[in-house]
Amino acid sequence: MDDEVDRLVAGWRAALPDLDVSPLEVLSRVTRLARHLDRQRSAVLARHDLEIWAFDVLSALRRSGPPYELSPGQLLAQTLVTSGTMTNRIDRLEERELVRRRPDAADARSVRVQLTPTGRRRVDAALADLVAREDAILGSVGAADRSTLAALLRQVLAPFDG
Repeated sequence: MDDEVDRLVAGWRAALPDLDVSPLEVLSRVTRLARHLDRQRSAVLARHDLEIWAFDVLSALRRSGPPYELSPGQLLAQTLVTSGTMTNRIDRLEERELVRRRPDAADARSVRVQLTPTGRRRVDAALADLVAREDAILGSVGAADRSTLAALLRQVLAPFDG
């Protein structure tokens, strides 16, 4: 079963036979898969009136456990955006009543960002829908192969996350 990457690699091997283009066999597929996943995720999240950035912030809050709140700095660390971008995102989510700011009991100069009940219901429903869609995408890959694939991708990704 050939795919677009097989054709791309074959073309490069014909054009540059002395160059080892084998990394393209893996990473071009990862790149193409990432593009497809971005489109799928955007479509799933749109059904829940969320964008990917909003889902990222709400998910970070949801994963934090009760009372589902983090400092803006903690949200920055989890979402890898600038402080100005995070402020804008919190403002937009607060306008939609998905999060609220509240004073930090430990530091009166700081705030905590808390997931509202509406935000919690929205992110929970979106995640359930997203997991179902992504499970369908992986439908032809058995459990053992999924574990192997996850481990191999972790090995490649770990140096970037370290």
